[in-house]
Order: sequence, then C-alpha cells, then structure tokens
Amino acid sequence: MGGLWQRWQPSHALVMIPLALILVITVIDILVPADVHLGPLLVVAPALTASFAGPRLTAFVGALAIGAQMFIGIHFGVLNTRNVMVQVFALTLLSALIVFICRVRERRRRELARVRSVAEAAQKALLRPLPHRIGPLRIASLYLAAEHEAEIGGDLYSATGTDGGVRMIIGDVRGHGLSAVSESALLLGAFRVVADQHSTLPALAVALDRSVSRYLADFIEAEDEIDEHFITALLLEIPSDGHTTRMTCCGHPPPLLLHEHHVRTLTSPHPAPPLGLAGLPAAQFPVDEFAFDAGDTLILYTDGVTEARDEGGVFYPFAQRVEQWTTSSPEKLLDHIHRDLLAHCRGHLSDDAAIIAIQRNTTPWPGGTDR
Repeated sequence: MGGLWQRWQPSHALVMIPLALILVITVIDILVPADVHLGPLLVVAPALTASFAGPRLTAFVGALAIGAQMFIGIHFGVLNTRNVMVQVFALTLLSALIVFICRVRERRRRELARVRSVAEAAQKALLRPLPHRIGPLRIASLYLAAEHEAEIGGDLYSATGTDGGVRMIIGDVRGHGLSAVSESALLLGAFRVVADQHSTLPALAVALDRSVSRYLADFIEAEDEIDEHFITALLLEIPSDGHTTRMTCCGHPPPLLLHEHHVRTLTSPHPAPPLGLAGLPAAQFPVDEFAFDAGDTLILYTDGVTEARDEGGVFYPFAQRVEQWTTSSPEKLLDHIHRDLLAHCRGHLSDDAAIIAIQRNTTPWPGGTDR
C-alpha cells in the first residue's frame, strides 16, 4: 500500500475528482427514487483516472466504482437481480478494458522514453557540444530536431583549433530524421580528421566532397538516387592573427554578421555546389573574406531556421528579428532566437534547425578551449 501511495503523490489532487464522483453518484443513487438508476455513471471514474494516472491507480479507482455499484445493490436488496448483476458485470468489463488501454499506453510511453534516451545519447556522440570558448571566441550553439521523438536529425556542426586559428563547419543533409544521421556522421567524422591537414579551405572542401561522394557511391544502391543525396556546408576559418575571416560556401545559407548594431548578410558571390554533387578541383571552390572584429558576432545557421513558417505560410524573418538582439551575448542571443522561432512556427519546425553564435572578444589568443 505504501508503494501505491507513493504513486498517488504526483496526482493526488486530481485523484480526488474521480473519488468524489464515486461518492456523489452513490449518495444520489441512494437518495433518488428506486426507479432511477445512476449506478452506470460510475464508469466515468476509472475513465477519468486513466487520463492522468497509471494502470494501478486506474484499477484501484475502478475497483472502488465496482464496490460502490455493489453497495447500491445491497442497499436496495437487489444485488442478485439480473439487472444489477448485468450493471456490475458491465462496469467490471469496462474498467478492465480501461486498465488494459492504460497499460498499453504506459508501455508505449516507456518505449518512447527509451528511444528518446538512445537518440539523445547518439545525438551527443554525433554532435559533441562546441567549446564555450576557443581563444578569444565565445561560442554558443543550438540544435532543434524537426522529429521531436527522435531528437536527432541531419544538421551538423563542428569546430576545431588549428595552428593558425579555428576552423568550423556547419552543414545540412538533405532530408531530416534518422535517415540523414549516417551522412551527417560521415561528414563530421571526415571534418574532424582532415580539418587541420589542408592549408586552405578549398583544399579542405575538396577532401570533404570526395568523402561524401565515395560514401554515396558505396552505400546508395540506386544510381539515379545519388543526385538526391547531398550536403550543403559552410566552412569557416578564423585566423589567430588579424581580423580577416575566410569562408567557403557549398550551397549553404549565408551567415549573418552583427557589427555595431547592424546585421549584414555575408552572401558569397559564387558559391560552390553542395558536397556530394561537385567533384570540383580546389580552384573552383570560392574563398570569401570579411572583417570579423572584436565585439562582432557571427551567426551560422541551417535553412530550417529561415524556412520555418507561421500559420499564414510566412517564412521566419531571421535577419530582421536578430537586429533587436545585436548587443546580446551568444548564449542570450540563441535563447532569444529559440523562443522567437518556436513562437513564429507555433512550436512545429518542418525541418531540422541548427544555429551557432560566435562572438569575438578583445582578449588575446591563448590557443586553448574552455567547455
């Protein structure tokens, strides 16, 4: 009984409702004329309990309802009559059915919780949290999966320190959910291995493009489907000396630069195709340069952010909304965007969304990281 009482604790206030219904229906049925039968209404009690409690508590309330029905029959001395016996049997059968449905629901809820737990662990292994600091860079990241049950999808990002500074990648596998995880894992693994092995971003882009292309050739069975699999990506290089930052865009949405209360979209004049489609030499991958000064904030993101729609089908005006938070820290900035984005699309994203905010501080470059 002690274990059952512990189960009651989270919803003890709500339990009073079905218990009160049993008491009220029983009392009224006894007080009204004998030809008025309210006992069948007792089934409402276990049905109501199942909406907020587990099978044990539901069964307990169902047993109380059956006991109340039998008490009414005993009170009027008609318990052994066919009519009352049918009512008791029907109430017992319905209560048992409600408890069975409640057990099925609880089992599925536990299974979903296990799946979410495994997916969360896989997500953390795949998308390891970015360090909060790399040298003078202050970094915050946000990931929102379109499939809430999976908590994992096809957007990716990573950062690594090099001898000359920091290199970062943000990418978006075509599609979302578990089907995109393997391609996302492939690109992240390749980036972590070769990010510091190439002197230029175009050379790095070529290596990543070859890795993705080899994977697609080996694991996509239908050749006509290979063109349907690709990964948009943005490569970023922030040198430790000077404030000139370089990027190579492979079909990915352009980053936003927050500088002196203004928001600038850093569109590449000649972006390369997404990874897995290009097959280009290094000379054909562009390198765009821009100033990233102390106090500036750079926002990298995937198209799940800009393609989020409201009820009227209007896209999320990302750059316009960010203008009101240009003085915020990276953490606060992503917190504002997170709430505003979900409010815009009423909590339902049609695609995975990832956002990284990078702020350049005035402190010298120590070369370390801080998680």
